[in-house]
Amino acid sequence: MPILTTNNLTKRFGGLLALNRLALEVEERSIHSIIGPNGAGKTTLLEAIAWALYGAPAARGSREFLRWNRAPARAPVRVELEFGVGAHQYRVVRGLYQAELYQDAGDRPVANSQQEVTARLERVLGMRRDEFFNTYFTNQKELAVMARLGPADRARFLSRILGYEKLREAQDALRARRSELRAEQAGLEQGLTDEETLHHERVGTQERLDAARRRVREAERLKAAAERRLGAEGPAWSRMVSLRESVMSLDGERRLAEQRVEEARREFERLDRELAQALEAQKGLREISPRLQVVGSLRQELDRLEREAQAADRRRDLSGQLKEVASQIERAEVRLRDLESVDQHQQRSEQELAAAHAALKQAQAVDEKARTAWVQDKQEAQTKLDQARDQYKELRAHRQGIQQAGPDGTCPTCLRPLGAEYEAVLGTLARQLEELELNGKYYSQRVEQLTPEPDEVRDAEARRRSAASRVEDLVQQAAQARERVRDRDEMARELRRLGERRASLEREIASLPDRYDADRHEAVRIELRGLEPTIVLEAALRVQADRAGRLVAEAEVADRELTGRETHLKQLSAAIADAGFSEEAFVEARERYEAAERAVRDVELELSTVRGDERAAQQLVEVAERRLAERAARAARLVELKTELRLHDELDRAFGDIRTDLNAQLRPELSEIASTFLAELTNGRYHELELDEEYQILVLEDGLAKPVISGGEEDIANLVLRLAISQMVAERAGQPLSLLVLDEVFASLDEERREHVLALLRHLGDRFPQVVILTHVEAMRAGVDRSLRVSFDPNRGAVVTEEDGPLQDVAA
Repeated sequence: MPILTTNNLTKRFGGLLALNRLALEVEERSIHSIIGPNGAGKTTLLEAIAWALYGAPAARGSREFLRWNRAPARAPVRVELEFGVGAHQYRVVRGLYQAELYQDAGDRPVANSQQEVTARLERVLGMRRDEFFNTYFTNQKELAVMARLGPADRARFLSRILGYEKLREAQDALRARRSELRAEQAGLEQGLTDEETLHHERVGTQERLDAARRRVREAERLKAAAERRLGAEGPAWSRMVSLRESVMSLDGERRLAEQRVEEARREFERLDRELAQALEAQKGLREISPRLQVVGSLRQELDRLEREAQAADRRRDLSGQLKEVASQIERAEVRLRDLESVDQHQQRSEQELAAAHAALKQAQAVDEKARTAWVQDKQEAQTKLDQARDQYKELRAHRQGIQQAGPDGTCPTCLRPLGAEYEAVLGTLARQLEELELNGKYYSQRVEQLTPEPDEVRDAEARRRSAASRVEDLVQQAAQARERVRDRDEMARELRRLGERRASLEREIASLPDRYDADRHEAVRIELRGLEPTIVLEAALRVQADRAGRLVAEAEVADRELTGRETHLKQLSAAIADAGFSEEAFVEARERYEAAERAVRDVELELSTVRGDERAAQQLVEVAERRLAERAARAARLVELKTELRLHDELDRAFGDIRTDLNAQLRPELSEIASTFLAELTNGRYHELELDEEYQILVLEDGLAKPVISGGEEDIANLVLRLAISQMVAERAGQPLSLLVLDEVFASLDEERREHVLALLRHLGDRFPQVVILTHVEAMRAGVDRSLRVSFDPNRGAVVTEEDGPLQDVAA
């Protein structure tokens, strides 16, 4: 039954498939080979499996170099792998930044992140990445690596492969933590204050707190006494303030009453003066009344004459307008007779313009057709000329590159040596260059020929311009004809409007009066102008005379108001005298109250000060207690640190002893396993292989180390040592050593040695039932059970085939 089975192995770079649903099945007790030239993509098959299982650490190079260099920019990278372990089937899909793991054809992933998928697969396979590679994979560099290393480097190499480096890493982490603990211990010991000094500080701060509390109690007693004194002075001071406010209010009312008495006295005197003036105006009015009796009739006559004068002015104005309107009507009638034939002229102009537009449209179509054909021919010739030049430059550079590389160089297209095809390739390139040169000369002459405008294009352009000029002239003539038609219509409307205006003016003139006496108008004006001063005086005297009756009543009211205000002033003066208020008593009461109030403020300030001292002392006590507590915590932490340091010292010694024991057991155990493989590979010729103290390989014959071994024997010795290492790693991981992958380990062997090693591997079929060989040596195909060929196609990438036909196309 098959031991290694891989189904649907798929690797993508964006839209490009690197591996497409590849199936790889290795039967039990069989040797399979993957053959192809270097760089064709052999390792990509197994690398895709390892990357799908363990992620980026299993691939060559960093994550940035996983994407194929021919893939589009920012194209995603994706590997899909299906495999079975025990009774379960798994499918893993992994990209650069995401991963998913499906179990037993489920639709929902059982893990969906890079770290989670890798951890889950490590549990399923039972091996970490380094154990997986060190157990199952071997390349040519690892076979002879120990021969190139020094003694110490050989020991570190074996420790790293067998996983002993984890002990060193654990010991380094342990020592780093011990250094941190020692640094913390030194810091705590340096900052640990003397306990007796802290106790003395605590006693001193408590004494200061007790003294501050005594001062607070004394300040509170003084404050209570000052408040009692202030309470006694407060009511007397309030009564004095209330009395002063009452007296000040009465005094304000008294001053206001004095002002009101003075105002009433002045008002009475004013009314008395105005009453005398009104009586005097009544006397003057009686004297001038006879002279003003004719003023009413004169004003009526003046109003009539003013209306007649306005009518005479309006008649003269309308007569002038009537003459102007008659003149405008005469000119309009003459102009209208001149424009009688404009309709026929407009119709003729529109017909000629339509015919000219049709001729212009036809000329434009002919011109556009000729010019388009010329431009297309010229652009086509220029485009083909540019293409021929670009192809010529590219082909010439291609030929130069091949000439510089020579027959042994690689083809820039397929990256393979040209060899015998060198001259044929150069000949083909020369013929292509000659053909491109002839095409370039032809199209260059064609472009030069088409650069100036052809005669048919220039003639079509001239006809189009002539037709356009004719259209412009006729457009102007038609516009002028339409303008004259508009003038004729506008003139007819204007003539009708002027006729209506003339009739309106004649009706308004007929409605106006036709008599007016200018001399009588002027005489009436002069007579009224002479009476104007008397009229003004009569109006002023009448205003004053009319106020006489009202002023008598107002004078009586003002006299009564003055009497009442004088009485109120006497009453206010008497009330102020009866209150008994003095300014000296008020000042004395204020001084006593302010002294009591000031004493309270002083005591409150002192109380605030001593309470601040009390809080400060309390804080000092708390600080001292906190420092004592911190000192106790530091001391306890020092005890813990010392205990933990002793534990780390013991662990450091234990790790060192374990590494020493493992290294001491490593060489004998490796030598024993390698000796077993060596005896089987050499058919019992050599039974024993040892690693000396410098980890160099010694082949023993009859118990004695062979001083000189052949190249083939050295390869066998390196191979059995690597097989022994793989078996030790598998045993420590709890996995059987059923699979062996050899990558380019036969490169340095001749054909006879390769056949011998293949025969030996078949001889070890019980120990290694599965063997996969990656090689570029074509002769290996004959000695294996199944062979896959990986070749490079410049158009499709890598192509994977079996011996009997194509198996799978991939782009690697």
